[in-house]
Amino acid sequence: MNLVESLRAHRLLAIVRGKDPGAALRTVRTLAEEGIAAVEVSLTTADALTVIRQARTDLGPDALLGAGTVRSATDAACAVEAGASYLVTPALVDGLEPYGVPVLMGALTPTEVEAALARGAAAIKLFPGSLGGPGYLRALRDPFPEVPFVPVGGVDARAAREYLDRGAIAVGVGSPLVGDAADGGDLGQLRVRVAEFREVAAAGEAL
Repeated sequence: MNLVESLRAHRLLAIVRGKDPGAALRTVRTLAEEGIAAVEVSLTTADALTVIRQARTDLGPDALLGAGTVRSATDAACAVEAGASYLVTPALVDGLEPYGVPVLMGALTPTEVEAALARGAAAIKLFPGSLGGPGYLRALRDPFPEVPFVPVGGVDARAAREYLDRGAIAVGVGSPLVGDAADGGDLGQLRVRVAEFREVAAAGEAL
């Protein structure tokens, strides 16, 4: 299953960002154990490339393990070499096509959406989603009905349900899901939050 198909099927992208590499790796493993199919490790995580490399070894070659906060072709090259199978950017980034992996490219305005598609984006990371909210996503889908949108930024469980109801193929969730787990926090509580978000995703359009 490719990235976009997985996002459509599972409707969640977990974003791991933390100060403790060991805790970040444990967080990635826990998310995978709890059924989160797509996990992104932000390059702002301490020793992020080592986390990605070890997570790839632990999760196997087919896991949807991505690198986030990719801001340059150099970032992309390092992330793919470490084992990232997709890239997530916060904004428009040139020069990512040669790496041969799907890109979830950051965009906010209609002009940026068009520019991201022109750069070969597999899906659009609507960022920061909190700026316009679910209503803005709904407005964007009028001129872009076939574009796969993944809102990211300030997405709690309630907002996740609203975005999915308004046509997002998935939502990207960082701290409302991960909490402090990637800084050494309680993995038991992470499992509780995963269950909550998976329930929201499974509910589909039911508000």
